[in-house]
Amino acid sequence: MRYSIASAIAMAVLATASDVHDLKKDTFESFIADNNLVLAEFFAPWCGHCKALAPEYEEAATTLKEKNIPLAKIDCTEEADLCSKYGVEGYPTLKVFRGPDAISSYSGARKAPAIISYMTKQSLPAVSVLDKSTLDDFKTADKVVLVAYFAADDKASNETFNSVANTLRDDYLFGATSDEALAKAEGIKQPSIVLYKSFDEGKNTFSEKFEKEAIEKFTKTAATPLIGEVGPETYSGYMAAGLPLAYIFAETPEERETLAKELKPIAEKHKGKINFATIDAKSFGQHGGNLNLEVGKWPAFAIQETVKNQKFPYDQTKKINVKDIGSFVEEFVSGKMEPSIKSEAVPEKQDGPVTIVVAKNYDEVVLDDDKDVLIEFYAPWCGHCKALAPKYDDLGSMFKSFSSKVTIAKVDATLNDVPDEIQGFPTIKLYPAGKKDEPITYSGGRTAEDLAEFIKENGTHKVAANGDAKAAPAASEVKDKAESATEGVKDKAESATDGAKDKAATATEGVKDKVKSAVSGAAEAVKTVVSDEGEVHDEL
Repeated sequence: MRYSIASAIAMAVLATASDVHDLKKDTFESFIADNNLVLAEFFAPWCGHCKALAPEYEEAATTLKEKNIPLAKIDCTEEADLCSKYGVEGYPTLKVFRGPDAISSYSGARKAPAIISYMTKQSLPAVSVLDKSTLDDFKTADKVVLVAYFAADDKASNETFNSVANTLRDDYLFGATSDEALAKAEGIKQPSIVLYKSFDEGKNTFSEKFEKEAIEKFTKTAATPLIGEVGPETYSGYMAAGLPLAYIFAETPEERETLAKELKPIAEKHKGKINFATIDAKSFGQHGGNLNLEVGKWPAFAIQETVKNQKFPYDQTKKINVKDIGSFVEEFVSGKMEPSIKSEAVPEKQDGPVTIVVAKNYDEVVLDDDKDVLIEFYAPWCGHCKALAPKYDDLGSMFKSFSSKVTIAKVDATLNDVPDEIQGFPTIKLYPAGKKDEPITYSGGRTAEDLAEFIKENGTHKVAANGDAKAAPAASEVKDKAESATEGVKDKAESATDGAKDKAATATEGVKDKVKSAVSGAAEAVKTVVSDEGEVHDEL
C-alpha cells in the first residue's frame, strides 16, 4: 500500500510539473490567439501510439519552453466537438497553429529531437540574417543548416536562396550573411553556400551558379549521411531523394557498424549517385522480401532503384566485402545489371472470364495500347478480394464479346513485381487505350454493373456492356440460378460477418468514449497492449 501511495504521489507531481498545456474547449481559442506558434496534439487516453508519444512530447515541451514555443494537448474523448472541428480522424494527430486560421499538419517524426528541430525551424524566418555574433551558434543549431555568403547588393542570389529556403524550410535551417570578412574566414568566395552538418565530413560547399534546382539537389545530397540508417523516420526521405538506395541488412548494431565502415569507400565513390544505409534486419527484415531477398538470411545487401521501383538483390550465398560489393555496385551504375523480377509463370491458357496477369506478361497485357484494360491488384489472403472475386468474374463474362477492345484482368501483387503504386487490396485501375501513362484508380461500388459503368465512362472505346450481359451466351439461366443461390449464401454470411464487425466497432467506440472507471481503464490498457503487440513492426 505504501508503494502505491508513493507512486500515486510521484505521478501527481509529474503531472503537475508538465510543460504541455492541457487545453479544453473554453481555453483553446484564447490560447491559440495569445501565442504566435503552437504545436497541438489531439489524442485519446486509450491510444497506444499516444502513450508512446507522451514522454517524447513532454521532453520536447520542456526544451521548447525556453524558446517560447508552447506545446499543447487536447483529449478527444472529452473534447469531441473541438477535435471534430479540426478534422481529427485518428490518434495522435499533431497540428501546427500560427493563429486560428493558419493551420498545417506536423510532418516530422514523433521523437523529441525531431519535434524540437521541426518547431525550431517553424519559429524562425525562412532565412535568418546572420552576423559575426550569431554565425557560430547558428552553425550548430541543428543537424543540418545552410548558410549563404553573398554580397549585400547581390539581389539575384538573395532571391534564389530565399526561394529554396521557402521550399525546404520544414527540413533544414537557412541563414545568410553579406559580411565579406566572414566568407574569407570560411575560406570561400561570394556567392557561395556552406551546408554545415553534425556527421560525416562536417560541411560541404556549393560554389556553382545560384540556380534553385541545382541548390536543392546539392542540399538533399549533402544532407544525406554517407551511410545512414533506414527506419520509419527516414524511409520517406530516402524515397523522396530520387536516388537509388543501397540497403545493408544486419541484425545487430555492432554488425551494422562494422559493415558500414567496411563499405564506406564504396559509398564515398558513388556519393550523389547512390544513397547507402544500414537497416535493422531484426525489426524490419520483412522489407527484404520487398527487395526479393530471402528473409532471415542475414547479413544481406540490395539496391533499389526508387524511381522505377526496380530491385537488385546481391547473391545471399556470397559474403559481403568491399571487393565483391564494389563490383556489384559498379555493374549497377554502368546500367549492365538486369533487375530482379519476382513473377509467377505465364499462364499457358487464358480460358477464364478474367485474364491472369503476372510480372512477365504485365507489359504485354496491361500496356496493350489498343485496349482499355481494367486490372485488379489483389492479395490471396484479402477478405475483400475474396468477396469481389465472383462479381469480378461476372464483369469478365460481360466483356468477353468485346475482347478486341476491353480486357478485364487481375494480378496477385504479393507474388509479382508490378510497377504500380499499391496502397491496399484490392486496388483496381483502368488503363485506357492510347493513354497508358494516365491510369485511373477506381473507388466506386464493387458490383459488376458499377465497374462496367466505370469502364464505359472512362475507357477510350466507351464500350457499354450492361445491356448485352443479360443475353450473353456465357450466362445461361441455369448457371445464373445456381450462382444466385450460392451468392445468397455468401451474402448472408458476409452480412452476418459485417454485422458482427459493426457491432464490435460500435462496442469498441462506446468503451472508448464512455467508460471512465479504473476497472474499464485497466481493460483498455490490456487492449492497447494486445493491439501494440499485434502490430507488424517490420513495415517501413
